[in-house]
Amino acid sequence: MRESGVLLEGADAAGLFWAAQTLRQLLGPDAYRKAPVRRTWTLPVGGVQDAPRFGWRGMMLDVARHFLPKDGVLRYLDLLAAHKLNVLHLHLTDDQGWRIRIARFPRLTEVGAWRPRSRWGHRASPLWNDTPHGGFYTHDDIREIVAYAAERHIRVVPEIDIPGHSQAAIAAYPELGNTDVVDTAALGVWDDWGINENVLAPTEAVLRFYEGVFEEVLELFPPEVSPFVHIGGDECPKRQWRESPTAQARIRELGVDGEDGLQSWFVRHFDRWLTARGRRLIGWDEILEGGLADGAAVSSWRGSAGGIAAAEAGHDVVMCPEQQVYLDHRQDGGPDEPMPIGYVRTLEDVYRFEPVPPKLSPRAARHVLGAQANVWTEVMENQDRIDYQVFPRLAAFAEVVWSPQPEPAARDFAAFEARMGPHYARLDALGVGYRPPTGPRPWQRRPGVLGRPIDGTPREA
Repeated sequence: MRESGVLLEGADAAGLFWAAQTLRQLLGPDAYRKAPVRRTWTLPVGGVQDAPRFGWRGMMLDVARHFLPKDGVLRYLDLLAAHKLNVLHLHLTDDQGWRIRIARFPRLTEVGAWRPRSRWGHRASPLWNDTPHGGFYTHDDIREIVAYAAERHIRVVPEIDIPGHSQAAIAAYPELGNTDVVDTAALGVWDDWGINENVLAPTEAVLRFYEGVFEEVLELFPPEVSPFVHIGGDECPKRQWRESPTAQARIRELGVDGEDGLQSWFVRHFDRWLTARGRRLIGWDEILEGGLADGAAVSSWRGSAGGIAAAEAGHDVVMCPEQQVYLDHRQDGGPDEPMPIGYVRTLEDVYRFEPVPPKLSPRAARHVLGAQANVWTEVMENQDRIDYQVFPRLAAFAEVVWSPQPEPAARDFAAFEARMGPHYARLDALGVGYRPPTGPRPWQRRPGVLGRPIDGTPREA
């Protein structure tokens, strides 16, 4: 800064953009309003020299379980930019909905984007919301989201799930499923939560179908904004493949190691297919099962073990362990938390997250691209619920992935908590419905709706 004004410098356009976000923070909450409420600003004389620790500073937003309309996605891009995060991972397909129009397969959204009802609460809840739920993004919606992100130096990573989490696609096109063991024509878009048994059939026809899907996805997400394409690969039950004569014949034909080998075959096929088109495949850490595809990167969600194994083997990794950065998990153990899910993960817990596991060798640590916080929306039915779960914890996560690596146990939460005081005022100016430090406001609770209150102690990772 200078006495007569402010000088912003950056190594590139992105660096200059992040410098502007730092200046915005220094100006205070009024700088976050949509229209100016003051005309003059006073800043102390000084200078700030800064740079991000990681190149991948992201948030995964699940729009498949509960659809977030386009304007809500654009709003979240603004919120990511304000926190100097640079990756939005969009979870676009799942058992409960298909959210991106594919012109050559129109039933994916005509049928797959809509479900007749949704369970209200965790899957143990006896309550149902009988209002039909759905929605999808048109091609121009996606182009707008991608362009809006690019203006803010944010990459968008599209996720199209294979071979599991696919019931919405099978409901639209029953031939995609294991028709020799399941009456797939009777399946609808799933209205419940959890792990679904209905997975894709391991056939050449299914590969050709999803190649067609990915061809349109690549057109909508250009490589300069979306170098990575996420294929899911998680939570793929193998029972149908074990019972399917077609799948068993496929195992013998390919000479792979059982059903895990079939999953690896799916992953390797699309790894080669995407690589040939100048993209990189990334998937959840289950893609390690049956052998990791050569060029694939890993989103390590089941603790850090998958990320450690992948990085030591020379594969790039994004750390997103559920025990620390799943923001759908409850923020407190109290009875007022709305639909409590999973572990208790407080603001301090997220702030103490270390993306580079100490067990990694220095060579392997270089394969940690960064980290992301994951936001699964089974029990987040609208934007207000997403805000409550995401904030203020995303602010703690943003500081972790931006700031230099501290000495062990040296992260000063008391200092961060003091800085959060003025940051709550920024969130207020932005219209974010965050969880107050004193607990949920009356309208943020969900009395009588079952969640999944389990012991908050993390399992071994």
